[in-house]
Amino acid sequence: MKNLNQQKDNLSLPYSVWPVEAIAQLEREGADALGITLFELMQRAGEAAFDWIRSLWPDSQHWLILCGHGNNGGDGFVIARLAKAAGLAVTLIAVEGRHALPDEAQQARAAWLAAGGVVHDPAIDWPDDLDVIVDALLGTGMNRAPAAPYDRLIEQANRYPAPIFSIDVPSGLVAANGTTPGVAIEATFTLTFIALKPGLLTGKARDHVGQLDYHSLGLDPRLITQQSPIARFDAGYLSHWLTPRRATSHKGDHGRLLLIGGDHGTAGAIRMAAEAALRAGSGLVRVLTHIENVAPLLTARPELMVQELTASALDDGLEWADFIVIGPGMGQGAWGKKALKKVENSHKPMLWDADALNLLAISPDKRQNRIITPHPGEAARLLNVKVSEIESDRLLAVRRLVKRYGGVVVLKGAGTLVAEENGKLAIADVGNAGMASGGMGDVLSGIIGSLAGQKLPHYDAACAGCVAHGAAADAVAARYGTRGMLATDLFSVLYLFVNPEMSNKKE
Repeated sequence: MKNLNQQKDNLSLPYSVWPVEAIAQLEREGADALGITLFELMQRAGEAAFDWIRSLWPDSQHWLILCGHGNNGGDGFVIARLAKAAGLAVTLIAVEGRHALPDEAQQARAAWLAAGGVVHDPAIDWPDDLDVIVDALLGTGMNRAPAAPYDRLIEQANRYPAPIFSIDVPSGLVAANGTTPGVAIEATFTLTFIALKPGLLTGKARDHVGQLDYHSLGLDPRLITQQSPIARFDAGYLSHWLTPRRATSHKGDHGRLLLIGGDHGTAGAIRMAAEAALRAGSGLVRVLTHIENVAPLLTARPELMVQELTASALDDGLEWADFIVIGPGMGQGAWGKKALKKVENSHKPMLWDADALNLLAISPDKRQNRIITPHPGEAARLLNVKVSEIESDRLLAVRRLVKRYGGVVVLKGAGTLVAEENGKLAIADVGNAGMASGGMGDVLSGIIGSLAGQKLPHYDAACAGCVAHGAAADAVAARYGTRGMLATDLFSVLYLFVNPEMSNKKE
């Protein structure tokens, strides 16, 4: 997702994310602190949206505004009145409800009618010359499939060739968790108010949000004083975790990382994880793998230390390592099970991925010295549920995983989530569809393991690793596109993100 705040005030999206149930209270408290009414706050929202639409499509002359039966629709009435006052042609369609409009939305509707505006029924035929569609149908409280006539209006808007500007959240997308229980608007641009909501950043969000921006409506002073329960991290935050190295540092200062995996025929997985660790800054990387993989790995990447996985080599490696990564290419046979059994008895900090997670699902245990990095399929096995249940509420799923397994959990996917049992929760706002290819998870495991071995706390290592990984993929996609991206393509640009001081030197 690109953010266009730089067009307005040179600010990025905030690093705070608030659950939907907290927004109404933030709104009331913020309005009270400013000494304004909720209707005046609605007017601010409408004015902000109107200005954004004008800046995005300055030549547009005919706007279609779709208003729902709530305060989201109230924002639409404000936008319509401002557009009409600016001399634009406005067609406004409003959905009527069984109950009266909320007070603020009723005032906005009355102001639109007083300005000579017309409210059209959802059944009307749409004009042929529309330049912009404003989606103010369903707000942040929606959590089920849109009913008639909302569903038909959403489908019609998605078919129409004009760009769609969504107010607060694309209608049909659940702001709480990013699911789409029915049809949902496929917005060109979404402007959200007061605070970012989780559903704009994870789940199905990227299929529907389009470009995302945010307006605080002047509530910044109030929001700054409160700690949000969810964090959003992007490449701009990497410098908080990754500072320049001391000029006198040596390889022993930057972590001794042990990687275990790569059974017969799966050398690629452990090789990608190991090289990712080197590229992310590990001082020393040792690989224990199947004997047939030793020579190819040393030939491909001579900077690695590679040995056959034997009982004595594993004992030595566990004693030597600062951090352990186990699972990539390991398989679920006796060879891998035996190694995992010995590793799980170690008190060293570690990361489990891939086949280690499949074995963990068979024999669950909880420990605090471990990071696990499941994709939705692995998460489903770990929780003994269907994948659809994981994807129906990713935030709930990651909280359940960390409660059951302890330590730090990375739930991979579009809008990767990172959780720690003490309640910390973050969304990695990076990455793209090109990452849907084999080996990406192996690379991520190597990066996170490397950063943890460099003495970052486990939660910070997981967050920073996910962000650097996704940001590198974004840099590759910006140059070459998403289709055909390889996991190893990330190595050519990863240095830019694990060395944030290089940001002013990016091409």
